[in-house]
Amino acid sequence: MMLNIYLQLFITFFKIGLFGFGGGYAMLSMIQYEVVEAHQWLTIGEFTDIVAVSQMTPGPISINSATYIGYTVANHGLLGSFIATFAVCLPSIIIMVIICRFLSILKNNKYLTSALLWMKPAAIGLIAAAALMLINNQNFIDYRSVLIAVCVFVFAYLCNVGTIRLIIASGLAGYILF
Repeated sequence: MMLNIYLQLFITFFKIGLFGFGGGYAMLSMIQYEVVEAHQWLTIGEFTDIVAVSQMTPGPISINSATYIGYTVANHGLLGSFIATFAVCLPSIIIMVIICRFLSILKNNKYLTSALLWMKPAAIGLIAAAALMLINNQNFIDYRSVLIAVCVFVFAYLCNVGTIRLIIASGLAGYILF
């Protein structure tokens, strides 16, 4: 039975790593679909907690999420963490080896340049979709949580306040308000 879970973890996170253009935040919607809806390994609340922890720990969010999800799905097993993390990274490793091998040949290719240019808006759309999927009743309990989210957005976007300060301030605000 555990072998089946490990195989499913590998296939699921390999697929996410293979098709997850735009970085970790763009992958979040894919990860959520796979682990919450397709496989039902986690609830939306558990997934939201994983995203929050993954954002606060050092490293890319997709790798941190894969590690934590693998650990959780494999009944707190380190092998599940390793398999999910390895699987989400493997497509990038393979693609980078191939690209580096042929970079000198392809760097001036107008078709490749054009394809990469059009992938940028798609990546932004995937990031926006991930943000919208996290707007649910698990994250926004009442007006106070909406107020915290709006304040963080304003301070981050308009006032250029650093992420660490915003995380600490949000934690303190949540502690005081809730």
